[in-house]
Amino acid sequence: MKKQFAIIGLGRFGTSICKELFHMGHEVLAIDKSEKRIEEVTEFATHTLLADATDEASLTKIGIRNFEHVIVAIGDDIQASILATLHLKDLNVPRVWVKAQNDYHHKVLEKIGADRIFHPEKDMGNRIAEFLTSEKVIDYIDLSERYSIIEVLATKKVNGKTLIDMDVRARYGCTILAIKQQGKVDVTPDPSDQLHAGDIFIIIGDKQDLRRFQQEAL
Repeated sequence: MKKQFAIIGLGRFGTSICKELFHMGHEVLAIDKSEKRIEEVTEFATHTLLADATDEASLTKIGIRNFEHVIVAIGDDIQASILATLHLKDLNVPRVWVKAQNDYHHKVLEKIGADRIFHPEKDMGNRIAEFLTSEKVIDYIDLSERYSIIEVLATKKVNGKTLIDMDVRARYGCTILAIKQQGKVDVTPDPSDQLHAGDIFIIIGDKQDLRRFQQEAL
């Protein structure tokens, strides 16, 4: 279903989101106070607008309250990010998602009602760290400070075993969500089916438990 998004701030993060949403077929309004940045995304946005999002009157004039989703992707100017978020919440925008620069910024955004807060640099750092420290990790999703979902490659250590043999939940406290075998994904794997090197486990759990599972079971 096509949705309407407004993106405020067209640095690397905002521009990346703008392009991706546009390519997915959604309507995207790209907003920045820099004419140069506006020009750079013209072909990747449904509409572009030169405006200062810290000015509530400007936001009201462009009808920002008609957008269900607004992403505040302002870069280094924390004050501008906070002011824009505050205005958007005062204008009753249903979903305001904001990029945070640090923990202090995050706390302020929480207090003024941001609906979702992103830490792109921190999140990417976590993903890279997982890839660097384990050759088995294919993909990684950080759910919280404690919990993650990982896609992890099975080695010959699992050859001939079954999920019953591995008893993952009891031994490691993790839950296998699905298994990829020969390019096919099984979200309800038969616990008695044999496993093979090259299978991919999609598994959720506490980060420490997930690391222990990788080290001991795979």
